[in-house]
Amino acid sequence: MIAPTAFLFNEEHEMVRKMAYDFTRKEVLPIIKEHDRAHTFPKQLLPKLANLGFLGVCLPVRYGGAGMDYISLGIVSEALEYGDSSVRETIAVHLALHSLPIFQWGTEEQKQRFLPGLASGEHIGCFGLTEPGAGSDVAGMASRARKDGGDYILNGEKMWITLSDVADRFLVFAKTDPEQGSRGISAFILERGWPGLTTGTIEGKMGVHASNTGWIAMQDVRVPVSHLLGEEGEGFKIAMSCLDNARYGVAAGAVGIIRACLDESVKYSFERKTFGKPIAEYQLIQQMIARMQQNLDAGELLVWKAGMLKNQGVRNTRETSMAKWFCTDAARQAADDAVQIHGAYGYSDEYNVERHLRNTKSAVIYEGTSQIHTLLQASYVLGWREDKALRCPMPAYDADAWTAEE
Repeated sequence: MIAPTAFLFNEEHEMVRKMAYDFTRKEVLPIIKEHDRAHTFPKQLLPKLANLGFLGVCLPVRYGGAGMDYISLGIVSEALEYGDSSVRETIAVHLALHSLPIFQWGTEEQKQRFLPGLASGEHIGCFGLTEPGAGSDVAGMASRARKDGGDYILNGEKMWITLSDVADRFLVFAKTDPEQGSRGISAFILERGWPGLTTGTIEGKMGVHASNTGWIAMQDVRVPVSHLLGEEGEGFKIAMSCLDNARYGVAAGAVGIIRACLDESVKYSFERKTFGKPIAEYQLIQQMIARMQQNLDAGELLVWKAGMLKNQGVRNTRETSMAKWFCTDAARQAADDAVQIHGAYGYSDEYNVERHLRNTKSAVIYEGTSQIHTLLQASYVLGWREDKALRCPMPAYDADAWTAEE
């Protein structure tokens, strides 16, 4: 398959694209419908994702990763969500929201200690920021961490946490200095099995049924100082840089949904006949299909623009926000149109478009709602927001360094 944006892709990118789409078609699509119906997480995919290098796709080889760039991360995200949002979410949370922050903010000792096991799939990581009473308002979190000798004592609860009951490593955020608001938040790496740390699963979700979503509870959890990520008080900055990574994956995944809906709709519009001719010949059907293609082309360009900036080590908060906002709204529209094209059959899970429509509703909420991104973009245009340099910027991609063994 040659991508419409092939002018950005080298031979390695094309190889990754083929490998990722082959994986989705051979491993994901044959099983995902039953997992969606049963609301079960497809754990059998984890070792297969690890064997292909997808769990550490853009981590350097010296830390156990595949040594690929951020464009490759976008390609993998798109291909996996072409199959189902739940599979792409696994990469987003495990890699973009857990492993990459350690790569960006961690000490060398932390990178050597944590990253190889995460890249190999020996350990699965998740991200705990949202709370029952704090979502978009991160500074409103109630979780607390107090120093006690050489440890921190954490108390609090995290909600809507992807992979909560699957992960054995948790990147969580708590206030070490509540009087400082967002400047008093710190980040910690927790491990399953520690006393006082419990997790559970949330039932009754509208969509993304094959993804594990739940909660994390911390009751006097003792965390060694060696598990503090970054410096005390840098948690908010770390969390926002994590979202730059996650939003990029969400945007690329949304492109995958648009492509899936387009492919399904084109196929069905030639198969389905009404009044003696294929519905593809009706202009209103053509209008919906053309809109999908328009949004697919525009969405791809926004995603790869953000990916190029990531490769260059340039802060890309505005660009990833724009890509996430546009692509998720466009994916929801594409899925809605796809169901409409399929008619009554589209309302049934006999066809994949019904699942995509349910899944796209979550995409316009997590990693910043569409309304939050609207305000964010306006603040840039009006000159009210200016991104400052981070103490630990995301490392620029260096092919020689990232593929070196040492």
